[in-house]
Amino acid sequence: MKHDTYSGWGRVLKATGDIARPERASASLPAAPAIGNLRAYGDAALNSNGPVVNMTRMDRLLAFDPETGVLQAEAGVTIAELMRIFAPRGWMPAVMPGTAYATLGGAIAADVHGKNHESAGSFGGHVKEISLRGADSEITTVTPEMPLFAATLGGMGLTGRIEAATIQLSPCPATVMDVQETRAPNLAAFLAAFDDIAEPYSVGWIDATAQGEALGRGILEKASFAVRDFAFEPKGKPAKAIPFDAPGFALSAPVVRTFNSLYYHRVPKAGRKRNRNLRQFFFPLDHLSNWNRLYGKRGFHQFQCVLPHRTAAMVLDAMLRDIAKAGLASPLAVLKRLGPGRSGLMSFPMEGYTLAVDLPNRAGVEALVSRLTAQTVEAEGRVYLAKDALTDAESLSNMYPELPAFREAIRKADPEGVFETDLARRLNLRGDA
Repeated sequence: MKHDTYSGWGRVLKATGDIARPERASASLPAAPAIGNLRAYGDAALNSNGPVVNMTRMDRLLAFDPETGVLQAEAGVTIAELMRIFAPRGWMPAVMPGTAYATLGGAIAADVHGKNHESAGSFGGHVKEISLRGADSEITTVTPEMPLFAATLGGMGLTGRIEAATIQLSPCPATVMDVQETRAPNLAAFLAAFDDIAEPYSVGWIDATAQGEALGRGILEKASFAVRDFAFEPKGKPAKAIPFDAPGFALSAPVVRTFNSLYYHRVPKAGRKRNRNLRQFFFPLDHLSNWNRLYGKRGFHQFQCVLPHRTAAMVLDAMLRDIAKAGLASPLAVLKRLGPGRSGLMSFPMEGYTLAVDLPNRAGVEALVSRLTAQTVEAEGRVYLAKDALTDAESLSNMYPELPAFREAIRKADPEGVFETDLARRLNLRGDA
């Protein structure tokens, strides 16, 4: 057990407490929230003044059927490791978030979504079984027909500590992607381009600093597995590390606007086709192992919402105007189209569009996020708990209609609140306040 201070990926919110880091499952471990590689941006993995259990050493593969692609593994194994081991064998996780450093347990707890959400749904839709350690230190095997299953998927670890899971992998027919990059000159063109996608994977980079006629411009990437026979990509060079926290001026408004303009125009007006290996397409930021240091010592917030189709165009327009006017956006802003698939009571996805934008932790950011959150509530959308650090409990309750059922489930699974986190306390997810 180590007493230490740790933070989420955004590095704004921190916690201090005892951290256990076991190598094997054990009933003698403290009944405490689980943490992984701390890729949740806000306070989802924080437990101020209390213990946590770091699961990253519990990363063994327990069973695999090469005929069906069914895998059983411990919760600490990363998406990166699953790709490294199984892609050469023709299998991969069916749904992957934007970082390969997410753990299996974290992917379940956040019910992550990927660039193929319209066709594949969220991560939880491919989970067959969860080994959950409860407050009594006993293991429960949780399956889809049990109410606890829906509370655990997207439940941010509040139903117990996920120690292992059985998941269905998806066929991986190639280790290279055929990627088509297309410029969208404004938001209307961007949304129209999403309507015409036939490829299974898509993602958009959006220039959150653009204004006027260029408001909402960006680059749409759509991709399919390459049909040509490529040799499996080598392991490659290790990710580069940023040696120090970047100075504040590095992401000043003029610098970001200039970078975004250059980045937008790097793609020809007629578009272009490229081949990318799996890591380059699915996890483009992972080539910098600690890219969050680019935001300096004060860290950053990410605002991510999803808006239903009926309100998306109007609300995205208003949000992008507000973000651009505030001058706080970074180069990292993403627009994706989501389908209806969600697996848990508190799962984030809904059919519509999701906007994610990184915002340096500077004066005005909290007020901006508050306005964006209010717009999300008014539009009957929701924010993503794995990214959130600023939403209030009342707003949250208006976004997630199944919150009462979730509260009932976690109070039943964990009556004393031993798995409660800073996120749960801030948003009153247990309903105790």
